Amino acid sequence: MVSIVHAVRDIGRLREIASVLVRHGFGEFVQRIGLLRPSGQRDTSLSERALVEGVDPDDAARGDSEQKELGWSVRLRRVLEDLGPSFIKLGQIASTRGDLLPAELIAELKKLQDCAPQVPFSAIQSEIEHSLGVEVADLFDFLDETPLAAASIAQVHRALLRTPDGNAEVVVKVQRPGIAETIASDLDLLQTLAVLIERALPETHLYSPVGLVRQFDRAIRDELDFTQEAENASRFSRSFENYPDIRFPKVYRDASSKRVITLEFFDGKKLEQAILAGASAQRIAKIALVAMVKQIFEDGFFHADPHPGNVIVLGEGDTCVLGLIDLGMVGRLSPRLRDLTIDLMVAASRSDYEGIADALYAIGTPSRRIELSTFQMDVARLSERYLGRPLKDIEASVFIRDLLQLSAKFGLEVPTDFVLVAKAMMTVEGIGKQIAPSLDLFGECRPLFFNLLKQRYSPERLGLQLLKRVERLGALTSNIPQQLQDILEDMRLGRLLVRTEDSGQQTATDRLGRRILAGLLVAASSIGATLLYVSGQNTMAWLLFGLGSSWLAGHVFSDFFRATKNPRNRQN
Repeated sequence: MVSIVHAVRDIGRLREIASVLVRHGFGEFVQRIGLLRPSGQRDTSLSERALVEGVDPDDAARGDSEQKELGWSVRLRRVLEDLGPSFIKLGQIASTRGDLLPAELIAELKKLQDCAPQVPFSAIQSEIEHSLGVEVADLFDFLDETPLAAASIAQVHRALLRTPDGNAEVVVKVQRPGIAETIASDLDLLQTLAVLIERALPETHLYSPVGLVRQFDRAIRDELDFTQEAENASRFSRSFENYPDIRFPKVYRDASSKRVITLEFFDGKKLEQAILAGASAQRIAKIALVAMVKQIFEDGFFHADPHPGNVIVLGEGDTCVLGLIDLGMVGRLSPRLRDLTIDLMVAASRSDYEGIADALYAIGTPSRRIELSTFQMDVARLSERYLGRPLKDIEASVFIRDLLQLSAKFGLEVPTDFVLVAKAMMTVEGIGKQIAPSLDLFGECRPLFFNLLKQRYSPERLGLQLLKRVERLGALTSNIPQQLQDILEDMRLGRLLVRTEDSGQQTATDRLGRRILAGLLVAASSIGATLLYVSGQNTMAWLLFGLGSSWLAGHVFSDFFRATKNPRNRQN
């Protein structure tokens, strides 16, 4: 019964998606992926009942008008806005994929605003009590009924939390009722649509719709689990405990759960307000750069969405401190990927074009054969365009974006977390250029990168790496005697099998069988024809001889055809 209800709900949602697409001028796209069926066509299966029998004339007329007046990227943004929270979040995550998507689409997707109508306070209060298992009045001395912010996934309220040390000013972030179920349903539909798009529109493989949905799935599941955000905040706080200029909100675990999180309230100002009030723009920009470099290149654990709205300036003037909030979306770099990223940035700061190409190639995974010399040449040509300028004039974000697009052009698949690194760097550089136009990203980061290189090749780290390799080697050698004994035991009992595989064996066997069959048939027909001719049955003899000759000619022709179709057969 539940599955039938879900099926009916999904069909209704698919029809809504198709209607919205038509309304914004994507009717042809809807037809090509099979969501639009000509009116009058009968249903033949449950899956076909998801198709739309024609469209609303008003939607079609509006779609035609938008198609003439607006660009496709603007219309696509409007589609995402009309379809709600899941699709808005998908667009925001897609906006990080400058390596896959066109620049004009990225610019439009960045305009998507994660806002939503306010949830009534009674529903918020009920959600808190249900999730935490206690009355609101038992936890808080005060809970503001007016939300501080209302987004598509959660709503935030200020409060006074009772603690053993007295009341603490906090913010309570509460998931919108039913949002997890809505997103889970939309995710299933998005995965289906992505597969349909890749099958029906081969040209979209370049943009990897299925890969984008998979990335969205991972990101949104993390954002929906507030215990993960709480763990992220605690980890950042531990990592930066010796950095007084950078703060992360304290998590109050006793008042937090999977759907509710209570965090320390930062009583500060947004970036622009703080600078207008006298905070040092140069100091803010340098602190942000230090925070970014430490998170990405030293810790391998970084805030993946450090836009201005997630930065709070605490204090004033030259003593201001940065507070980073909204820690649901994070990126992670393995030690290997971290080292390769440092190599890339150091090579860029040295204008070492070959080093840039080598590091980028090592970071990615080739999806097809890449001519390395051509790749290096194109990377050098691109790097010269940017790195040939004075350091202060280099636009690092644009350079990284173009490197990612060049990688995609050569079929080099870059890990998602590296793309998030690029996006975080672009965001921080954008903030820095906005508040401190003279900011020199490479100039400020160069000493930090060289310090990281020194740490990488320090005696302590080299010694630790050597110890790990010796431990692995020891583990391997300790297993060798037992493995040899197992092999010898299998040999003694006759259980040891050695298998080899020749990729051309099947083809050669088929060809040999055809030749033997053809030879036997031709020989038999020739012998039979000779015997008939000797016995005076000339007509039958010539008929049998002609049959054998035709079989031989047919075999020769078919062999020649197979050889031209598959050149490898010529070698056999």
